[in-house]
Amino acid sequence: HYFEDQSVTVQGELVEFEYISPHAWVHVMVKDSTGQAQKYSAEWNNPNRLGQLKITKDTLKPGDFVVITGSPGRNSSELKMHLKAIDRPADGWKWPARRGQQ
Repeated sequence: HYFEDQSVTVQGELVEFEYISPHAWVHVMVKDSTGQAQKYSAEWNNPNRLGQLKITKDTLKPGDFVVITGSPGRNSSELKMHLKAIDRPADGWKWPARRGQQ
């Protein structure tokens, strides 16, 4: 479903964090090159795996400004990506966490 050999980074306001099986989803409003807001959806890990990493349904909240890096979807019109890293600059929270963080 994704171009795993490619990488894209988007940033914007989180509108929804779906902590559901089989995979969690992070939905973010991102401004395109014309300034129009579009919803990007980033597919993450299974909630069981995220829980092992101390990521809960309350880790991300609507309104959080996040920067997401991942592999773009094969169908570019769907605005989907496979999440590889996420950063919340307001408090320095990042995933994957650096050694010693969490």
